[in-house]
Amino acid sequence: MKHLGVIGGLGPMATACFMELVTEMTDVKTDQEHIPMTILSRPSIPDRTAYILGGSTVSPLPMMIEAGRTLAAMGAELIAIPCMTAHCFHEELVSQLPVPVVHAVRETALEMKKRGVKRAGLMATAGTVKSTIFQRELNVVGVDCVLPSRETQEIITDIIYTQVKAGRAVSLDMLCGCATALMSSGAECVILGCTELSVVKRHCPLGFDVVDAMEVLASRSVEACGVPLKLI
Repeated sequence: MKHLGVIGGLGPMATACFMELVTEMTDVKTDQEHIPMTILSRPSIPDRTAYILGGSTVSPLPMMIEAGRTLAAMGAELIAIPCMTAHCFHEELVSQLPVPVVHAVRETALEMKKRGVKRAGLMATAGTVKSTIFQRELNVVGVDCVLPSRETQEIITDIIYTQVKAGRAVSLDMLCGCATALMSSGAECVILGCTELSVVKRHCPLGFDVVDAMEVLASRSVEACGVPLKLI
């Protein structure tokens, strides 16, 4: 099996949840059969959304490259990043690394196609939305992307930054209201396109149809490492 490297800390709770998902999705019977995994938690990596939106001039890319090279030097043969906004830098990152990086956004788009979804609503950071990375990958596989209104995006941003990242209680009413707005705009299901939202799903039943991009990332990482996948 392959050694999995994880560029973590983006944010820290999402990284912890990702490790749990990979472990739960690995269909083995002993400790020794599990995937060797090295996690570098780098919460000091500059905020991706702030840089994309022009609120910061400090790019997260150099520190991501450094983390990826460190993981490769430690034996990682494949890298996963449990942060969807970080995937906006995927092409630049992989061009600087000696090992492949799982493209969680692309894999999520392929999952939507597999499920026969024609219109998917997107919940993600404002940076991810502005980068159009989900829109482009969904378009490649023939899936329309339904974006939140300005008001709905502000609520999603508040949930991600002032609730989940800040370690505060999450308002499920606010989150479900955002999902309802996307469904009212024609979405058949909702993509949880931010790993902070994946953290919420991990701990609370959401009550609406979702495809969790972090779950997709975990399952594809398990498969790419060459071990049996157990769906959860």
